[in-house]
Amino acid sequence: TDDVSAWRKKCLRGIEGVVVEPGFGSGLNLAHMPKAVTRVYAVDPAVIGQKLAAGRISASSFEVEFVGLDGERLPLENNSCDEGVLTFTLCTIPDAGAALAELRRVIRPGGTLHFVEHGAAPDADVKKWQDRITPLQKRVADGCHLNRPIAELIADAGFAIEWIEASYVGRPKAVSYFTAGVARNPS
Repeated sequence: TDDVSAWRKKCLRGIEGVVVEPGFGSGLNLAHMPKAVTRVYAVDPAVIGQKLAAGRISASSFEVEFVGLDGERLPLENNSCDEGVLTFTLCTIPDAGAALAELRRVIRPGGTLHFVEHGAAPDADVKKWQDRITPLQKRVADGCHLNRPIAELIADAGFAIEWIEASYVGRPKAVSYFTAGVARNPS
């Protein structure tokens, strides 16, 4: 929807250089990436995404290379990327902490992680509903966890959050609490 597209665009402002994107999917972020991006390393377990992304890839002004299927094990050298991108991805990665550790490993010191994710709501009543329906959501939506604490996960992985914005985007609230931001890799 337009709301989701606006959040993607906001998340990707200022991104440049070599980018790694776990959860690349069908390449929806490509249209929002600035011209300063020179290459995108795409990571996604759904091989069908490569076919769906073909038109978006050919329309982009930079190279897109599919490098792996698993965000928990990135086949890239240490410090080989300037930026990382996560959009609506952390919910489905089985071990979000491992994926974030891998991003810290491949993003150069001083590089940034740009993210927009849905996750745990700050309101106790909404969070209770998220906790209740997450087991079903995981079964019907490719492992999606509605209740992951996005900012906490990113900070716990050692990233320094520089900018963050969070709010409900539509209804129902249990599936619409978005968190967007930029976090720096300090080491």
